[in-house]
Amino acid sequence: MRHQLGDKLYYSMGEVARAFEVNPSLIRFWEKEFEEIQPKKNAKGNRKFTREDLKTIDLIYHLVKERGFTLEGAKIHLRENKKEALSKFELISKLKTIKSELISIKNQL
Repeated sequence: MRHQLGDKLYYSMGEVARAFEVNPSLIRFWEKEFEEIQPKKNAKGNRKFTREDLKTIDLIYHLVKERGFTLEGAKIHLRENKKEALSKFELISKLKTIKSELISIKNQL
């Protein structure tokens, strides 16, 4: 995720869109395109995203926005390698966080 969200069970569409710095329409579009994104809906029809949904959206964001995959390419990648891709992506994200923290410490010295 581009920005951290608090530790909640469910997140609103607005919170998710702000976390990824995208319009809610993009999240809704990805929801239609990727069967892996399955937010719950309340009685009013408002989407409530789980942590698992956020991980999937983060991976899709990475594939499409950062690595330049087409939507079809990202779908195939997720369909064939979701667990492995998610595992690698989570590891890369953790390493990037550690790197930025180390750089921050180095700059303070």
